[in-house]
Amino acid sequence: MIALPETLDSKPEGTSTEPERLPPMEGQPVSRTNQEPANESLYLIGRPTLKRFLRFVKNNAMRPPDEGTLTDEWEAAFEFVRTLEKEEAGVADDPPITKLEVTPKSEALLTEFLNDPLVRNGFNTLPSEVAIIELDRLVVYQHHIDLTYVRLLERELGPILSEEQIFRTALMHDHPRPAVKWSRVHGNSFVFMSPSDDMRFLGTMSLKASNITGYAPPGDLAGVVGLAVGFGSNFLNAIYAENRLILTNGSHRAYALRQLGVTHVPCIIQHVSLREKLEVGAASEVVDNPDYYLKHPRPSMLKDYFTPKLHKVMPVHRQLRQVRIKFEVEESNVPAF
Repeated sequence: MIALPETLDSKPEGTSTEPERLPPMEGQPVSRTNQEPANESLYLIGRPTLKRFLRFVKNNAMRPPDEGTLTDEWEAAFEFVRTLEKEEAGVADDPPITKLEVTPKSEALLTEFLNDPLVRNGFNTLPSEVAIIELDRLVVYQHHIDLTYVRLLERELGPILSEEQIFRTALMHDHPRPAVKWSRVHGNSFVFMSPSDDMRFLGTMSLKASNITGYAPPGDLAGVVGLAVGFGSNFLNAIYAENRLILTNGSHRAYALRQLGVTHVPCIIQHVSLREKLEVGAASEVVDNPDYYLKHPRPSMLKDYFTPKLHKVMPVHRQLRQVRIKFEVEESNVPAF
């Protein structure tokens, strides 16, 4: 349900040619010489709950501070959040959504994007469009950012970005696939492992014998049930609901672009007219707690990632993502009818 926009404004009002740079990120790259491999992570504090923050630090930090110190930091952030609720009440409401201005270059990029099978098959349920949004006006639900990965993105992008680089970073076409290993561990169980947190169970697929090529079937196939594991589209994607934009996917690329001084980016926006439709496109965190993201006077926003009073940076253990798939088969005879 994505239509080619009639207008295209890839440089909306307020966007300068020279990007506005944010202050350098806190912390330095974690040295991994003669020690356990580590990443550096940024975690929003003051929101969500203190319990979740303490649990994250305990389970992930390489050198976790004592709980008293962490509690003091969280409480200070919580008080600052209460201040923001008064000073910035409603700041997430009615974010500007600017149509893209059609030029030969931008139209070619947009056409290439819209021809991507992941776009055609992944954004055909809710009314959707590609438009320019302001990063600082995005509501976010993701509590932490992998700064090590962000630095890799920044090195790939370079210090000065062209409009084409910005477009391809936000709505990339090549879909680089992280390393994945998988194996059968039991007769009915398979395990997939990857360094990417984006690996996930993608659902089931009903297939026909004609869908299977290059594989000798074990018998005369009546049907095939596929259990799919893979990665999301990784497009910069937001839900527009009740006059707010909630970032659904692409948090790390949004962070990297903002860190490099980019304020406005193209984004695929899915329009949700009823809360009952949230579960179609929104993250489970948003679906489970819609009032916070849609009605709170000052919810978590992307700009909070850059506010020292609202985040904590720490070295964390490097982890692998594991997805285990297990199926059951039951065969029996039942009376005919």
